[in-house]
Amino acid sequence: MKRVIVIFTGGTISMKKNESNRSMPSMSGEDILKIIPGIDEAANVDCMDFSKISGQQMPPEKMFELSGVINKKIKNGGYDGIVVTHGTDSIEETAYLVDLTYNESKPVVFVGAMKISSDPGWDGAGNLIDAVKVAASDDARSRGVMLVMNKEIHVASQVTKTNTCSLNTFRSLDFGPIGYVDNGKPYFYYKYTKRQYIDTDKIDTKVDLIKTCCGMDDKMLKFCIDSGSHGIIIEGMGRGNIPPKMVRGVEYAIEKNVPVVLVSRCISGKVTDDYGDEGSGGELREKGVIFGDNLPGQKARIKLMAALGYTKNVAEIKKIFEENYY
Repeated sequence: MKRVIVIFTGGTISMKKNESNRSMPSMSGEDILKIIPGIDEAANVDCMDFSKISGQQMPPEKMFELSGVINKKIKNGGYDGIVVTHGTDSIEETAYLVDLTYNESKPVVFVGAMKISSDPGWDGAGNLIDAVKVAASDDARSRGVMLVMNKEIHVASQVTKTNTCSLNTFRSLDFGPIGYVDNGKPYFYYKYTKRQYIDTDKIDTKVDLIKTCCGMDDKMLKFCIDSGSHGIIIEGMGRGNIPPKMVRGVEYAIEKNVPVVLVSRCISGKVTDDYGDEGSGGELREKGVIFGDNLPGQKARIKLMAALGYTKNVAEIKKIFEENYY
């Protein structure tokens, strides 16, 4: 039987009601495994308590620490796969950072829950068993970091949370799931081939994210740069356009050798330089803005943190974001 370790970080899957009748992460890994019958039939399961926090409490520094733990467990622990339980608010960001900094073939699977264990129809038990099944599957090897929830298997770079409460909240909007779990067996549709690995021993968390709205000017951009930002993510409109009054702020960042990465505030689709008028993606590219493909702002920010940990050379960062994408 395959050996799988489940690393518990907290989130809804570990929550109980407190004295104020509000949900709080309180159960340990052993507590959770005890109330999930049949999980020991999926694999030889060990557990580790990494943290006991909600998704919104997970900072990038701790995400990177978790990545280090995962890499050590895979290299030295004798495990065939790893499952990580995580709060759903930031699970896609942590999974993506781990994916960018993980270069082994054994499966790493993130999983969460949308209901707590005392709720009718608790999804945590089924999700966790499915995640262990995927982590123990030979077919899951060399697919990078995945997320398994609601019977679907997604790659970390593409999956995003789309609804505040639905069980099927996690979707990969441009390409769909890479597989599913049926009667306890994982099945895969295809292999995602554009995974990236950033060989860094640190991240730079001084990266700011600015969402574009009609009529915005450059004051937020200039404030971020003057406050010490090492990188900027802009969620532009549509295919990657910003209000003209923001352009001077972009120039200000580039003049100070601060990389600016452009993504779209749309929920799917990539940014391009198709347009050429003021504030358009074409103008921004000519000024030195880096294009972030179809990443949402929160993931582009994670990627820039890892890229800046690897290098401060803007040309190298541009290559990390755009090679094989444009």
